[in-house]
Amino acid sequence: MIKITLPDLSVKEFDKGITGIEIAEAISSRLAKEVLAISVNGEVRDLTRPVETDASIKLYLWEDLQGRETFWHSSAHLMAEAIEFFYPGTKFGIGPTVDNGFYYDIDLPEGKILTDKDLAGIEQKIIELARTKSPIVRNEISKADALKLFTEKGDQYKIELITDLQDGTITTYQQGNFTDLCRGPHLPNMGFIKAVKLTNIAGAYWRGNDKNKMLTRVYGITFPKQKLLEEYLVLLEEAKKRDHRKIGKEMELFHFSPNVGMGLPLWLPKGTILREQLEKFLKKVQRKFGYEQVITPHIGDVSLYKTSGHFQKYGKDSFQPIRTPNEGEEYMLKPMNCPHHCEIYKYKPRSYKDLPVRMAEFGTVYRYEQSGELHGLTRVRSFTQDDAHIFCRPDQLKEEFIKVIDIIFIIFKALDFKEYSAQISLRDPNNREKYIGSDENWEKAENAIIEACTEKGLKTKTELGEAAFYGPKLDFMIKDALGRSWQLGTIQVDYNLPERFGLEYIGADDKRHRPVMIHRAPFGSMERFCAVLIEHTVGKFPLWLTPEQVVVLPISEKYNEYAQKVSNQLNISDIRAGIDDRNEKIGRKIRDNEMKHIPYLLIVGEKEAENNTVSVRRQGEGDQGSMSVDAFAEFIVKEVGNQLAEAYI
Repeated sequence: MIKITLPDLSVKEFDKGITGIEIAEAISSRLAKEVLAISVNGEVRDLTRPVETDASIKLYLWEDLQGRETFWHSSAHLMAEAIEFFYPGTKFGIGPTVDNGFYYDIDLPEGKILTDKDLAGIEQKIIELARTKSPIVRNEISKADALKLFTEKGDQYKIELITDLQDGTITTYQQGNFTDLCRGPHLPNMGFIKAVKLTNIAGAYWRGNDKNKMLTRVYGITFPKQKLLEEYLVLLEEAKKRDHRKIGKEMELFHFSPNVGMGLPLWLPKGTILREQLEKFLKKVQRKFGYEQVITPHIGDVSLYKTSGHFQKYGKDSFQPIRTPNEGEEYMLKPMNCPHHCEIYKYKPRSYKDLPVRMAEFGTVYRYEQSGELHGLTRVRSFTQDDAHIFCRPDQLKEEFIKVIDIIFIIFKALDFKEYSAQISLRDPNNREKYIGSDENWEKAENAIIEACTEKGLKTKTELGEAAFYGPKLDFMIKDALGRSWQLGTIQVDYNLPERFGLEYIGADDKRHRPVMIHRAPFGSMERFCAVLIEHTVGKFPLWLTPEQVVVLPISEKYNEYAQKVSNQLNISDIRAGIDDRNEKIGRKIRDNEMKHIPYLLIVGEKEAENNTVSVRRQGEGDQGSMSVDAFAEFIVKEVGNQLAEAYI
């Protein structure tokens, strides 16, 4: 018999070798019909794999990210089978999941081209194959047999992937007449897939290298119910209108240049204002909570990240080390800020009276993302974190943690994120080798988070196995205007980096003690946060945040000089005002600027110039009447002040 720990921490005994689907059946027959995947000691697996030892498990449904990823991963294989039916001899690259669905990179036979017109037929074939409820069979296979199998198929892409794998770690999955190299996990059978939409065809270089062959990338999404697909297509149309890439271009916020590099955003003047206002807002909040700003370099000696443990854990996801002319000297583009902040803490002796030390930095970091994973500002290779690290005594930990929750709530209120959920992520008690640090320190850190959330009255859900490798965390997920969930704020408790870096303070007993470290980033990534904010608001930001608060529109060239005078007067009052002095009719100027989501338009002509007034139009509300320039400036300053004051309450 083996002991299975369920998410509610209850323990049940089962025969050794029981499968995930059998565990689900033992809990509820309805659950067994809906479950899609299982995690065993933090590893997401097929439901049909036997569980051989004591384990903590979680069963995943469609509502769970891991469930949807398993569903879409299987769907990618099913799409590949359908494509192979129409195009025998197709060679297959990789077929991962993405935020909404999946894609597969394929190399069609010589002379064959896939167009949008072909997608409907492939969709029909996918549903036809799904209705056979073909089981998805996992096979462990030797490296030699794997090479033989895909050599016979003539699939050089799979052969290249297999070459990089270690013998004894290779698996294939088969459904129907299709066999693929894959780690999994997958659904028990393809019958779960009831609805499909192939959404796009694009080109992608094999392994993201422009020296390799350009493959055809086919994107798709599937659902367990037709109704869910219909709802998704409605949301998709709305999402297209809100796409931050489209709005960002229209509002001239940011730009990507192939000459600079993939996933490296260029912030244009108006986008820079947006970011600066967010930074200014958070810096003001942080000052009230006792933070000090620091700045660290964009690179660091590779030994720094080996000390922290990040290099061993995430080295393959980082950019390659930078080698200097000096032998043995290597640096890395900074993949995270915390090791640098540890070094700032230890630059001088600290007393218990000095703690907590709260240091904050809008620090730019660099991580290598596969080209197929890049998407606008939501997935980039260079991003700025609103990072901060608090070094405190153990007796200060809960109070400091609660203060960080307060900061996150201030941000949510200021930016009108009304729906959110919170998740406590703990380590997997049955797979402790994934984590660094002692059991004692982990228990202290986990208990501190749980107690802080209880004291704050925060409703949370708990996930085992979702902690960072160095400590447990509290993550906040917000829902945007389309009901999509995004992880934004995160708070992590860490006893381990202070130990690895030898951080100390002198206690009241004149002995040396270790501080506790809190990692926190309320925005997370500035790039990703801006993308979410753009789509949530459709570019209609609150007045305090919008890059261009006012545009002055002269009705003809005769009044350009007066328009400039108005703009200058507003700018002196710290109001972001511009002028549209194009030789266009006033109606066209109004339409164009309303499309750019400018909150206030000021029309000026002969009467306004004579009386030192402006005719005010408000976005979405039309004509607001005439005001003196001074009165309008006072009105805007007051509105901005009220918005910010309300956020701080």
